[in-house]
Amino acid sequence: MLKKYWFFATSMIIISLITVFSFYNVLTPEKKLPIYQPSMVKFQLVDSTIQHVKRFHKIDDFKLINQNNDTVTNEIYDGKIYVADFFFTTCPGICPIMKDNMVDIQKEFINDDQVLLLSHTVTPEIDSVDTLKDYSIDNGIIDSKWNLVTGDKKQIYNLARKSYLVAEDIESDIKYDMIHTENFVLVDPNRRIRGFYDGTNSESMERLIEDIYILKKEF
Repeated sequence: MLKKYWFFATSMIIISLITVFSFYNVLTPEKKLPIYQPSMVKFQLVDSTIQHVKRFHKIDDFKLINQNNDTVTNEIYDGKIYVADFFFTTCPGICPIMKDNMVDIQKEFINDDQVLLLSHTVTPEIDSVDTLKDYSIDNGIIDSKWNLVTGDKKQIYNLARKSYLVAEDIESDIKYDMIHTENFVLVDPNRRIRGFYDGTNSESMERLIEDIYILKKEF
């Protein structure tokens, strides 16, 4: 008799736990990442022509050249989750830290075809294709996962200020000169910005990786 009651009690406990867990999952919505608009970003990082935009912001079309002298366009990234940043190969300050953290992201998603990386040089007059290729070899960059791109300086400037919203304009004798930030930008398959992350901060990088997994569930 005691064994019978023990079995009944155990069964009820298991059923109760399953019920509670099911209700918890139903009542706890999955985390969704925000969709960033220019009006939500620090105005110094956004071109004045779009600072007022509150809806429908997307990354513009682009056409650049990568470390292998191949043409890289937005079509390669359409339908993909990707992380973008801006750098230059001779940067002595934040860029080496950003590069190391991007390498870690590359390792995390090396076998995931849904996730790609994209780094734009802000000094295309210095960072030629050959320079980018040497840089990629020296730093273990996997070509199929991560494009380092150079090209028209005006286009790169507009991408930084009007698309990714991560660079400050500066008064300079050099046209389309800018100060890039340490920000990594998380872009979804529909070309929308879903997060900004400090590319020099380990905790921010952990959050970026977590958010990529959250975004993968959405798509």
